[in-house]
Amino acid sequence: MATQTKPVLYGYFRSSCSWRVRIALLLKGIAYDQVPVNLIKDGGQQLTEQYKTLNPMQQVPAMCIDGITLSQSLAIIQYLDETRPGPRLLPAEPKQRAQVRMICDHIVSGIQPLQNLYVLQKIGTDKVEWAQHFIIRGFQALENLLQQTSGKYCVGNEISMADVCLVPQVYNAERFKVDLTPFPTIKRLNQTLLEMEAFQTSHPSCQPDTPADLRV
Repeated sequence: MATQTKPVLYGYFRSSCSWRVRIALLLKGIAYDQVPVNLIKDGGQQLTEQYKTLNPMQQVPAMCIDGITLSQSLAIIQYLDETRPGPRLLPAEPKQRAQVRMICDHIVSGIQPLQNLYVLQKIGTDKVEWAQHFIIRGFQALENLLQQTSGKYCVGNEISMADVCLVPQVYNAERFKVDLTPFPTIKRLNQTLLEMEAFQTSHPSCQPDTPADLRV
């Protein structure tokens, strides 16, 4: 689908949901613009009435593309996959496609929401232990799944939306000092993926809104 203007991604450098979309855009070779939404500054710029018109849940990301505004990272990624050329992020083969969706849902529904910023702000002083508990619990199941589905990547030997979801979640695990030793498959896949340009260029350490002290 041809378009006259570049998509605009509203996101936050360290948001795993925003990072998923950045990875997908780069894997597909799509030029885009970014508008930073600082989740901390001024009590959270995502909570403004102006941003609420883009994403009623007042979360990141949101994307303006092809005359519409989309929220929720997987909805955005699947739209990109269905409307733009480049490597398929959802396999054509039904069983593999189901496995990709299974792994994605495991991460984006079963792990990440339990340790996102809004939840941790409500937890208070025990937030690190809370995050570690739910990441470890989720990774125990994810490791088992990936031992069954993975080849070079999460599902077989072609990169997919599952890989796009995995790397930001491992980044979160490392932020919360989760020991990855019990999860060798997760660790191997993450290391392989981080060697790819799309994952490096989209990394939180090198975004327009990355604070100077966190840049690499």
